[in-house]
Amino acid sequence: MNQVYFDLETQKLFEDVGGRDPSRLLLACGVTYSTAKNDFAVYWEKDAPTLIAELKTADKVIGFNIKNFDYQVLQAYAPQENFRSFRSVDMLDDIFRTLGFRISLDSLAKACLGVTKTADGIQSVEWFRAGELDKVAEYCKADVDITRRIYEFGCNNRFVYYYSKLGSKLKVAVNWR
Repeated sequence: MNQVYFDLETQKLFEDVGGRDPSRLLLACGVTYSTAKNDFAVYWEKDAPTLIAELKTADKVIGFNIKNFDYQVLQAYAPQENFRSFRSVDMLDDIFRTLGFRISLDSLAKACLGVTKTADGIQSVEWFRAGELDKVAEYCKADVDITRRIYEFGCNNRFVYYYSKLGSKLKVAVNWR
């Protein structure tokens, strides 16, 4: 079974496009980790069709907010594609359905793994604009690795930890097996 963990970074921010439509943000960099290849792959905007093909053929695509963000960014490169038909696990979507509110990937990373994200999407756009593409790719790769490790934690334990806004470490049940 080929599970593909996935994240992407954009060229623009919502404030640059005058709204909340992810399809207008443009792909800067996408990163996948394939369990079949046991390796990462980095995709740039010109590689969008190849990235989409990898996601489409995966047995399962796993990500954080991929249904309402990442797939929407990619929709601009494949308007005919039905990303909702991809076999996907959106960790944020699953957790939101249980808790009724959103939590950050960083909160999960700190609580489950004792690590923090290396940057954020705003910093990534700044690096992209400055031509520091290696930093964009490394940041995106780090997020994919964190996503993979949290997913595996959830599969093994049937719950994940997160931090509340008041700083309490809490857990939420997940069924990602």
